[in-house]
Amino acid sequence: MAHIDQVLGPADDTVTFFQPRAMVYVTMLWVTAAVWVTALALHVLLRLAIGDSLSAADIVTYAEVALIVPVVFAALILLLAWRRLGWLHSSMHGLDFAATGRKPVHLPWAGIATVALRHWGPFTELVVTPVAEDFATIGDAPGRRPRLRRRAGETSYLVDVGLMSPGPKVLLAELHRRLPSKV
Repeated sequence: MAHIDQVLGPADDTVTFFQPRAMVYVTMLWVTAAVWVTALALHVLLRLAIGDSLSAADIVTYAEVALIVPVVFAALILLLAWRRLGWLHSSMHGLDFAATGRKPVHLPWAGIATVALRHWGPFTELVVTPVAEDFATIGDAPGRRPRLRRRAGETSYLVDVGLMSPGPKVLLAELHRRLPSKV
């Protein structure tokens, strides 16, 4: 005969979603590089428009700056956010989450009205709308207050999930699996 714990399953069935640092770094690198190279190209075009000419040394300097600045800038951003990247835990106790640099929030499953994704790619956000603001418990961890969206009398919490592993669609499927059937 099976033991009762084996029949009911594990006491802690937490599923964790997190932002891998390497993925955050690479994403910050390409975004920073795109902005920086565009700014440098505009600077070069402005110089050429006013009649200035570029020497071989200028071209080498622009190439060096285009390669070095995004790498250093992305590394600095990652170092600043190293211990404060976003995460989400889904367990039988409810939903716990924190956006990057924000305080954690706990919501019991019965206290969640809706969950949805907005935007796309690395900019995807999870929108968690509680039944009432009283259901949410904000943790004491360091960081700024959670990101809120107030619309039509509802308050929703926003979590950056575009770079979370596994991906946002898996995260949303997990949340819908756990939510009471009213959603």
